[in-house]
Amino acid sequence: MKKFAKVLGILTAILAAVTALSMVVYYFNLDMKLTSKLEGPLDWWYDHVKRDEGL
Repeated sequence: MKKFAKVLGILTAILAAVTALSMVVYYFNLDMKLTSKLEGPLDWWYDHVKRDEGL
């Protein structure tokens, strides 16, 4: 029973940490800030990808 309580405590702590981290990302809008930083390199990569232009 002690092992189950320990595992449950660890899972609860992990869930709380993930929830707190997601709230920080949401509050500071970090996902969109990261996307805006990656926009230039991603545009460059997309422009240089070889494409089949035939119909």
